[in-house]
Amino acid sequence: MPEEFFGTGSVVQLRKILESEKPGKIFLVFGKGAYEKSGAEAALSQLLAGIDVFRFSDFEENPKIEDVRKGIEQFRSFEPDLVLACGGGSALDMAKSINVLAVQEGDPLDFVLKKKEIIRSPKPLVAVPTTAGTGAETTHFAVIYAGKTKYSLAHPFVSPKYSIVDPQFTFSLPAAITASTGMDALAQAIESFWSNKSTEESKGYAREAISLILPNLAVAVSAPTPEARGAMSKGAHVAGKAINISFTTACHAISYPITSYFGVPHGHAVALTLPGMILFNSEVDENTANDVRGLDYVKNMMQELLGLLGAEDAVVAKEKLERLMDDIGLERNLSKLGAGSAESRQLIVEHGFNPERVKNNPRILTAEALRFILKEIT
Repeated sequence: MPEEFFGTGSVVQLRKILESEKPGKIFLVFGKGAYEKSGAEAALSQLLAGIDVFRFSDFEENPKIEDVRKGIEQFRSFEPDLVLACGGGSALDMAKSINVLAVQEGDPLDFVLKKKEIIRSPKPLVAVPTTAGTGAETTHFAVIYAGKTKYSLAHPFVSPKYSIVDPQFTFSLPAAITASTGMDALAQAIESFWSNKSTEESKGYAREAISLILPNLAVAVSAPTPEARGAMSKGAHVAGKAINISFTTACHAISYPITSYFGVPHGHAVALTLPGMILFNSEVDENTANDVRGLDYVKNMMQELLGLLGAEDAVVAKEKLERLMDDIGLERNLSKLGAGSAESRQLIVEHGFNPERVKNNPRILTAEALRFILKEIT
């Protein structure tokens, strides 16, 4: 678990980290637009004065193996003492992947595909998020796309050594990104809560995240206040801690082809099936319960989740999340997102069954059930 610094103005704690680590050279990975617009560049450049910094931002959203390779090449040639990541989930994941894979011997893709094991520890990594979304600053995995397929590079070495969550860097975040990343964080919290790998600790984080995100997301999108931004940053960070233990489930698995093939931003893609999945998981029975803790556990857990969402039953919870998506301007209709045809839905079904994530869902999800959920939002 990273050493954490949280709160508006907490970026100054980077000075303390630098005094402790004493790096002569820093490899800085940042998102092209976000770094300047968020105010992070102005804040960090003062703190980094006098240190040799290599700046790397030559990558696309949704990290690709080709971009990771480019970063590894630059990393090895520069030979940094510390890595600093600043941006949204893509920038943080890119930095995490480069940092850990640059010090291994062999083709980076072999480690992504689990053909080779990560054995060498990387450089210290400091993660500074500029969105309230992925929680990547606290997790031990990183997303990498090879072609259209999404993989997860997972290992304790992937986790940052330090995280600085300073809500001020989200204050200028556009409404659309606030909405999409905020729904990602909410979905992480909900999926973590019902995950078959949940523990009392992860459920505690998920409860806290839901209580922070649910009342603040629409405010942060439509009429942002420092308080709402702060709550969203905290909520996303805590949701990241939750999935670091429990991992995500079906909604995330289904989202990846929606992003890969139809260009829907990650958080928006995850949110599309979240309302329907709440209803689906609530209708669990003895033949479809998928958690080793048993049917009664799943039913009681789902009942508690509905309470956390402020809903008396699953239909109300589904409608509440649909209203939230409408309020924050996220399209709920697959057809309007270019993914509504029968062929498109079949593509999502074929590529949305990541075995790890689907088997993590508390109710067995079949291709037929997924087709029904997708048809409902076409």
